[in-house]
Amino acid sequence: MSTRDLLIEIGCEDLPARFVQALAQALADGLEAGLRERQIEHGPTRVFATPRRIAAWIAAVAEQQPEQSLERRGPAVAAAFRDGQATPAATGFAQSCGVSVEQLQRLETPKGSWLLYQAVLPGAPTAELLDGVFANALQNMDKLVPKRMRWGAGDATFVRPVQWLLALFGKEVLPLRGFGLTAGRSSRGHRFHAPDAITISAADQYEAQLRAAHVWADFGGRRAEIARQIAALGRSLNGQARARADLLDEVTALVEWPQAIAGQIEARFLELPPEVVVVTIEDHQRYFPVFDAQGQLLPAFITVSNIESSDPGKVVHGNERVVRPRLADALFFWEQDRKHALAELLPRLQAVTYQQELGSVGARVERMAELARASAEQVSDVDPDQAARAARLCKADLVSQMVYEFPELQGIMGGYYARESGEHPAVAEAIAQHYAPKQSGDPIPASRLGQIVALTDKLDVLAGIFSIGMKPTGSKDPFALRRAAIGCLRILREGNLALPLADLLSLAIDRQPGENAGACHAELLAFMQDRLEALVVDEGVAVEWYRAVRASKPVSVAEFFSRLDALGQFLELPAAGVVASAHKRARNILRQAALQERPEIDPARFTDASEGQLMDQVLACETQVQTAMDGGDFGAGLTSLAAMAPALEAFFEAVMVMDENPAIRNNRLGLLARLDALCRRVADLSQLGS
Repeated sequence: MSTRDLLIEIGCEDLPARFVQALAQALADGLEAGLRERQIEHGPTRVFATPRRIAAWIAAVAEQQPEQSLERRGPAVAAAFRDGQATPAATGFAQSCGVSVEQLQRLETPKGSWLLYQAVLPGAPTAELLDGVFANALQNMDKLVPKRMRWGAGDATFVRPVQWLLALFGKEVLPLRGFGLTAGRSSRGHRFHAPDAITISAADQYEAQLRAAHVWADFGGRRAEIARQIAALGRSLNGQARARADLLDEVTALVEWPQAIAGQIEARFLELPPEVVVVTIEDHQRYFPVFDAQGQLLPAFITVSNIESSDPGKVVHGNERVVRPRLADALFFWEQDRKHALAELLPRLQAVTYQQELGSVGARVERMAELARASAEQVSDVDPDQAARAARLCKADLVSQMVYEFPELQGIMGGYYARESGEHPAVAEAIAQHYAPKQSGDPIPASRLGQIVALTDKLDVLAGIFSIGMKPTGSKDPFALRRAAIGCLRILREGNLALPLADLLSLAIDRQPGENAGACHAELLAFMQDRLEALVVDEGVAVEWYRAVRASKPVSVAEFFSRLDALGQFLELPAAGVVASAHKRARNILRQAALQERPEIDPARFTDASEGQLMDQVLACETQVQTAMDGGDFGAGLTSLAAMAPALEAFFEAVMVMDENPAIRNNRLGLLARLDALCRRVADLSQLGS
């Protein structure tokens, strides 16, 4: 079958960077879906995306749709004929299909017979179907754009005004319509290097012709080229440029013909904390900082221009001129803020509202100081006084001039100002770290004191917002409580802090204002447990494992993960399946028996040797499990249960637990109850099934 390449390009005014890749991919996905729905075969797809265009190129698209099998079911035979004559229902159905009643077939089903029309229709030319394919693709793209623009006198809307439309099927122009335009074969080159319209001769010439017009259309290739240029320029500056993946994506979406250039930072600005300079360069200006081999910031930056200038010095000078006043402001704020000790800013926090029902930020840090002290008292390697001091000061930088202008630096600047104020180095470090982890994948605070203060911060948020009844609902989580909960759990786990979760929540809730704050404890604990389940399942742990460990009621998060690791070790043993299945069977029997209390076990009532053997194994394992758990070795405790496997198999093969004799039955139920308690010490093995 003959094939041609398909190319569709939508040319716009400059698109917001965050939409460039997503819209191009949506266009490609929509076109592929439309072809698939119409059973049109095609080859691989490529996506092109620049600030001024999104395009999709699909190789080897069949010129003809395959034959289409048509099948329509008509009225039931009983309703189609009366006294051997066709009813209006039958004749009407036949007419709608373009045939006579005699040409209709019959479909036999268990529910009766039906008139049936079957036909094989020739496939339509692909070119005739692409208008509908394109229209569906545009609808798919609209879902990505929450706010669309309207331009001109028409009704067309898009994220930015559309200026041209190109559609080629091989060399043939497809007169597709969209955005008030009819597609042609004209595209646009670079705005300055090739401003005139360019004629694309064929779909497979698109990328090469745009490259000749100074447009690097392939997003991935352009991104790799930018990364290469930045790295090379960084080496030429005797350093290494840092190119964050998200920033690299954004810059790639802002340029069509990338040219990396280097600029200089005045030496006086290196007196600032490096984070201030980096935030200015990366987040505010979309430039790339350069570091030396020791990780120290160099007085240089790299930016990516969208033009190959004949006088690069002017471009460099312009970028330096943009950075200079921003850093000058930062230097002024740095000098002014350091005229006061960090603690002198605390009174100002009383005038900053945290939440209407929860009071000021000043009131909040006092709660945090009490909570941090109470938590630190349970941790041997943390000074409670330092914990309280760090918690009380950790929000003071919110009223500094630097953080007012650079809110991204809250916490970080507090750490610097604490050191400048003569606070203990550990306190300053904890202040700088207390927002961590800010998002998934970020490390937790490195210091133990930082972990306590970060935990305190997140616990106070959770307890406070839950106490006023503003818990997350559905996808709405305005206070980022799910993130705070995950942060707490990660700190407790990765910091190996053996602090009881329920007690921590009580400590935080008890310090919240309002008479009804304590009523939310159970709800908040359940919320934390749900987040714990989500955390472990995201790591690939089976939900049954989580439920098995949770049912054993571990006191702390650290203990939960110790038990979870122990369960993983146990399940690697060949006998694990036997023990888990036997425990599940025992639980089912006990549930059906509906015992009010555990029956006493009398060895004299054993009627089969397997009962005594199982009893001996249970007693031996009870001792081993208790000894292991006393030493905190959950793995040894759980793996010791594997020794019971032969006795369990023999018992359930030889014995009918629900014996007709009540005394024998209760004796066996007592043995199963003891087995059940043993198999739930480290993790509830019955939750695992077979």
